[in-house]
Amino acid sequence: MLDTLLTLFSTPFMQRSLIVAVLVGVSAPIMGTYLVQRRLALLGDGIGHVALTGVALGWLVGNAMNLTSSDALAVPGAVVASVVGAVLIEIVRERGRTSGDVALSLLFYGGIAGGVLLIGIAGGTTANLNGYLFGSIASVSWADVLLTALLAALILGVGLGLRPALFSLCHDIEFARASGLPVRMLTTLIAIVSALTVSTAMRVVGVLLVSAIMIVPVAIAQLVTASFRSTMALAAAMGTLLCLAGLVVSYFYPVSSGATIVVLAILLYAIVAFARPCILTLKDRCRRKNGGTKEHQTEGSSTAESAHL
Repeated sequence: MLDTLLTLFSTPFMQRSLIVAVLVGVSAPIMGTYLVQRRLALLGDGIGHVALTGVALGWLVGNAMNLTSSDALAVPGAVVASVVGAVLIEIVRERGRTSGDVALSLLFYGGIAGGVLLIGIAGGTTANLNGYLFGSIASVSWADVLLTALLAALILGVGLGLRPALFSLCHDIEFARASGLPVRMLTTLIAIVSALTVSTAMRVVGVLLVSAIMIVPVAIAQLVTASFRSTMALAAAMGTLLCLAGLVVSYFYPVSSGATIVVLAILLYAIVAFARPCILTLKDRCRRKNGGTKEHQTEGSSTAESAHL
């Protein structure tokens, strides 16, 4: 067993994969917490489909520039397309007459169609998109690791550094506006950082499943937590564990790491949902026990003080 673990951590491609898995597992649920709070859980799916168009556009530009690797600009292309798509959907939701769900549908259909069309123009086939559709964490390079680290740092910086303002916005937008917060700028910022999150997680779980790693850990955490901060912390921990578990399973068995991560997340959600009454009862008993202990200590201190007087 020890030899197997040593082999697991000593393999270069697994080292790269583990780093990316941890970065994605921590950062994706952070932004997912804000999306769930704003009831935009499906935004990640819409942005993911637009990212596919960016991947194909990166292929097209890479071929035009005669780059050694045709997909060298795939991830940068996905980043640009995701950000543009996220900003457009915010504009449509805020200023247009189109509802949010219709705008998301436009992103769904247009993203997939644009990706297939552009990859064909670039001289490729839909098979070239499979690694981005379903994830291919084992194929990440050190350049991908560096890009993922930079994006994850930016995501965590915004998600944690601006948490009070973003929480106020997501909880009650009218209160945030009355408090003098720059609501339009913050909503656009959430959309942009969500787009960066999708681009970051794309190589791990794929654009078709990217929203799951952002949302499901948050859904799990919400079952057993009572505050926004504890939900975010537990969701980040769950996301990290799920990404690592899916990666390890895919190392020992010939299965997709992205699909494994999502299936494990859904199973964990089902288990926690089933066990939730027991978990809440246990938490309540611990809270009462701690409260009783503190009350007993307070009474003891008062008695001792009275005796001293």
